[in-house]
Amino acid sequence: MSGHARPATRRPGGRAGTLRWGGALAWVTAGAIPLVFLGVFFAWPVATLVGRGFVTDGALDLSGFAEVFARPRTWRIIRLTLVQALLGTAGSVLLGLPGAYVLYRRTFRGRALVRAFVTVPFVLPTVVVGVAFRSLLTEGGPLGFLGLDGTFTAIVLALVFFNYTVVVRTVGGLWERLDPRTEQAARALGAPPWRAFLTVTLPALTPAIVSAASVVFLFCATAFGVVMVLGGTRYGTIETEIWVQTTQFLDLRTAAVLSVVQLVVVGISLALFSRARARRERALDLQGARRDERAAQRLRLWDGRRPGGDLFPTMVTSAVVGALLALPLGNLLVRSLRTPDGWGLGNYAALGTTGGDNALTVPVWEAAANSLRIAVDATLLAVLMGTLVALVVSRRPRNPVGRRAVWWLDAVFMLPLGVSAVTVGFGFLITLNHPPLDLRSSAILIPIAQAVVAIPLVVRTVLPVLRAIDPHLREAAGVLGAAPWRVLLTVDGPFLIRSLGLAIGFAFAVSLGEFGATSFLSRPDRPTLPVVIFRLIGQPGPENYGMALAASVVLALLTATIMGVAERLRREGAGEF
Repeated sequence: MSGHARPATRRPGGRAGTLRWGGALAWVTAGAIPLVFLGVFFAWPVATLVGRGFVTDGALDLSGFAEVFARPRTWRIIRLTLVQALLGTAGSVLLGLPGAYVLYRRTFRGRALVRAFVTVPFVLPTVVVGVAFRSLLTEGGPLGFLGLDGTFTAIVLALVFFNYTVVVRTVGGLWERLDPRTEQAARALGAPPWRAFLTVTLPALTPAIVSAASVVFLFCATAFGVVMVLGGTRYGTIETEIWVQTTQFLDLRTAAVLSVVQLVVVGISLALFSRARARRERALDLQGARRDERAAQRLRLWDGRRPGGDLFPTMVTSAVVGALLALPLGNLLVRSLRTPDGWGLGNYAALGTTGGDNALTVPVWEAAANSLRIAVDATLLAVLMGTLVALVVSRRPRNPVGRRAVWWLDAVFMLPLGVSAVTVGFGFLITLNHPPLDLRSSAILIPIAQAVVAIPLVVRTVLPVLRAIDPHLREAAGVLGAAPWRVLLTVDGPFLIRSLGLAIGFAFAVSLGEFGATSFLSRPDRPTLPVVIFRLIGQPGPENYGMALAASVVLALLTATIMGVAERLRREGAGEF
């Protein structure tokens, strides 16, 4: 054997060890970048605002809790917030379940078009939703005779309109993957349709229903634009009360206490959402093996094998799509064409002016251009940070410490989804106003605030796609000698690209319509479109109101077009919403 070369042996800590440590360092860096961003532009402003409410003469003072909770107004605000959120959630779930069945369990001509239309309300700016319902319910509107203008019922209806999509898409995504043979077996054994649904289908859908309900509750409890436009301070919630206390009374102590209360509500909702989402993902994994077979078994709507079985869900879905979704949007468009001189495009022509009695500082079209520029910057930031978070969180570490770190990272980046945007915006003003981060006059301030709000939606859109990747594919690529960056490029890359279209659409639409933080940060000479619409609504005169309707239509068309393009680029299974 002396004449043969000795086989090479790999020493510990050689190239493989270097690659392993290098890969670990790269993942730590990828997680650290968005964490630093979130820490500087979310945790710091929020903590500073809350801290100022609890610090007196340099000492911690928690007496604000007793003082604020001793006020009857505080309990009224909390009660209204919880009742509004519970009713909005219940309405969205009860109406969304039939919609999920019709749009995801059944097939019919035009289903893709109806799915796309159902998505539009979720991405509409809250100010537009408020204006649409107000134009429908106000005196002289089609439903003005109901007397619902400015009522609590109008707010709840608008919240259901806004969140119906979440239930339909979240529950429908799981429902279309359920094996229908289990329910068919129950029917064959003599169970009526309602009993088969309650005993077989509903338990299987529970993870998705709880997941959707927790997200809807979160959105309803933190609604700002809808409540401000439809109810104002009369039906104030924790979110609107924070705005009132900070802008009108400069009472940071009360605002801080209410922010803590809201954080508790958000934390409970996110905990429920996290647990339900984990169960939903396990259910999707279990159902994924026979996906194509189930697709072949999916029946057409009103199929002969279920005579009359589709009547109830079809009627409910038709009523919701026609009355709750299409009627407010259609009425908004029609009312925008009515002017004091008759029907025409006068309101749209007036968008090139500053309104009656110079209600605005800049024309509406200039505000729209500002919104588009800001949304582009915010989208770039949100997609970059959100993609880094999704890539890190999609990993499945084998050691418990790594798994726990990934779970916490995922949970932390969901907080902006529920923390008051008003708190974030006001926090920006009191923290980013001195060196080394004096951004008060910087054009990047609003895009950063909007990116913070949009990052959770980017993560929730990209993450399910990356988690659906079989980890054995990454392991096989690594065993074959591929470097970590090459594994990421060749294995994760194609899946990542298929979800980025929808993520970009969500981020752009959310940024375009963001109102809570922007209402604090926008300058009079550079307002955004939602801020301009809110100002026009608050000004007297039919000319200003007509301009508000026309501007709302423009903003709605912009967001709907963006999401329409994103949906065209979307692949099946991309995103939770």
